[in-house]
Amino acid sequence: MANHPSRPNPAMLVVPILLVVVTYLFWYQTWFGRRLSDREMAEYLADTSVPHKTQHALAQMGERMTHGDESVKRWYPQVLALAGSPQPQFRLTAAWVMGQDSSSPAFHQALRELLLDGQPAVRLNAALALVRFRDAAAEPELRLMLWPYTLRAPRAGVVKFLMKRGDAVKASSLVARIEAAKGESEDVSAPLTGEIQDLIVPDGATVARDEPIMALSPGVDQVWECLRGLYFVGQAQDAEDIESFVRNTPRVPERVKQQAEITAQAIRSRATLEQTRR
Repeated sequence: MANHPSRPNPAMLVVPILLVVVTYLFWYQTWFGRRLSDREMAEYLADTSVPHKTQHALAQMGERMTHGDESVKRWYPQVLALAGSPQPQFRLTAAWVMGQDSSSPAFHQALRELLLDGQPAVRLNAALALVRFRDAAAEPELRLMLWPYTLRAPRAGVVKFLMKRGDAVKASSLVARIEAAKGESEDVSAPLTGEIQDLIVPDGATVARDEPIMALSPGVDQVWECLRGLYFVGQAQDAEDIESFVRNTPRVPERVKQQAEITAQAIRSRATLEQTRR
């Protein structure tokens, strides 16, 4: 009897195909570059139960605004509502979106309020967005964000560091844990992208609530964006502060040095021009 090659089991073919299809559908549904219909935009901005969908809609709305699409104005009330959301990721993205329309008084006011937000990343996005309004209220936050951020203990207990000095961190990275009595503990996350500059207390130290435990130096992109913002809204005293930052910060990338020089020159020129007008 002749030997015939065995036929593949149909079920064995279906499984790999389903895996590919499921993977594609997951990617398609979560990729922020996928263009949303107006119906999806309205649905995702109104229903925040699936956060990544709402962020997708916000991201696409901001992109459409940069291309001059005025039809998105119908969703401005939802953006303002998300700017007041208890979820930091919504406030963060809403701040960026509101910076795309510097003609909106409502956005301007909401961004000023976000300068008082409890999350430093939200305050930073609000300050950068306010630069588009040429609002000098952004200046203090932009100047502050050039320097290391002090991370404080969210509760009393024993601090256990999960990362060491010199480690690079991303926003939301776990950097420490506070162990309290009765086996309770609370994780501590980095609020900004950067590098661990210093551990202010020893590993295993007992700390009080709000006690400084770690210093995070700002990431290169954060510094660069702050310098670009200060180019427009920086005050006379900022020029010396910017030059001091470059002098006292090791391993400053060349593009940051160049931006710092351009920004300091712009601030001084503006200050001189204002003096001559008086």
